[in-house]
Amino acid sequence: MSKDQPQNMAHTSKSPSITLRFMAAPTDVVQPDMHGVSGGRVLEWIDKAAYACAVSWASTYCVTAYVGHIHFTKAIPSGHLVEVRSKIAMTGRSSMHIVNEVYSADPREGVFTRACDCLVIFVAKDPATGRATPVPSYVPETEEEKRVEEAARMRIDLRGAIQTEMEKQSYDGPSEAPRLVTRFLAKPTDVNWGGKVHGGTAMEWIDEAGVACSMEWSGEHTVAVYAGGIRFYQPIAIGDLIEVDARIIRTDARSMQMSVHVRAGDAHRGRAELETAIHATVTYLAMDVDNRPLPARQFTPRLESDVRLAEHAQVLRDLRAKYAPIPLVTPVTPNHVD
Repeated sequence: MSKDQPQNMAHTSKSPSITLRFMAAPTDVVQPDMHGVSGGRVLEWIDKAAYACAVSWASTYCVTAYVGHIHFTKAIPSGHLVEVRSKIAMTGRSSMHIVNEVYSADPREGVFTRACDCLVIFVAKDPATGRATPVPSYVPETEEEKRVEEAARMRIDLRGAIQTEMEKQSYDGPSEAPRLVTRFLAKPTDVNWGGKVHGGTAMEWIDEAGVACSMEWSGEHTVAVYAGGIRFYQPIAIGDLIEVDARIIRTDARSMQMSVHVRAGDAHRGRAELETAIHATVTYLAMDVDNRPLPARQFTPRLESDVRLAEHAQVLRDLRAKYAPIPLVTPVTPNHVD
């Protein structure tokens, strides 16, 4: 595709959707006593499918810019066949908003049920310069495609309001919040097709840190049930020193809301030179052995910085309720099979 291709040119030669299949293996279940694949592994699969969809449409290298509105609605057991169905909802000048639905089925039965859905935004890049490059316009045709495009468009204002609120916050200062910090080097096996750390791999780091922190605090197995947004600010290079900093900022009757920062930088320069590469907010539940939610151990903030972040978490929740955009996909009802 030429860099100078008109933005209003509809893409006619390729499909705006793709489906990838994976087999859920025992190694995908991080907590042996739990019934399902880790949220981080599911996010990795989503990122791979969405990347394939984006690159197929743009005909050039693409990077993950945002992952949000992630709803984990059903556990995926080891041994299940997993389908990730990714389709373009709308395009901007260089961006592609991709709706992703994850289904799983016992391969002996072949009945697929939805386990997760989310929105991923990719930006097309010129491989030679690394700069954003235009993508062909996606023009919805059916009523359902138009509805999904409108749902994606409605989320732009919500993301802007949340981003403005998040930029006001500082995560420095004294804190008593439950917290877990891990550090390691980005390995060559983490590389994507552009030579940087794969977005799906980074999301798996986020979930692993969130699970570990919430488990340490609650004393129970925990699972991710919702992620309001994962924002990618800068690429991570192989060999970088990585710091994943997870802290609980608010608890409710059952849920634990987590803020996770991924910081990265040249390992030779040390921790002082690390910069924020990714920031995520993820909600976890403690679960019993039958995969039923348990009451959350409560964290009561006392220090000013902890109180402020707990209030910030409530503001984010209120913003989502205020904008209340129409669903990107048809909501799953009890006993519903898609």
